[in-house]
Amino acid sequence: MDTVLKSSATMTAETAETMPEVRKEIDRLDRQLVALMAERQGYMDAAARIKGERAAVHDRARIEDVVAKVVAEAKKQGLSPAIAEPVWRTLIDRSIAYEFESFDSLKPGLDKA
Repeated sequence: MDTVLKSSATMTAETAETMPEVRKEIDRLDRQLVALMAERQGYMDAAARIKGERAAVHDRARIEDVVAKVVAEAKKQGLSPAIAEPVWRTLIDRSIAYEFESFDSLKPGLDKA
């Protein structure tokens, strides 16, 4: 027996009635998150291109500023800070690693100390 899925246009977490519906919507959201993360990654490439020194890639004050803004927005949007903060700290950590790689490929030989 085929399970009939509601249209995403009318689906909300509150109206989902089956696990296939929930999974379909999670998959849809994951595709959107990947697209947003790819866009964010493009800005890591831009930052690597713009920054003059490799040491500027890791900016502790900026990290804490981003996390504070994310936690505040999470609270406003109803996202648990217990989810938001560690996810963003991991995202930032991986973004910094990516930016170092991008910087090194764009500017080989610049101070890798």
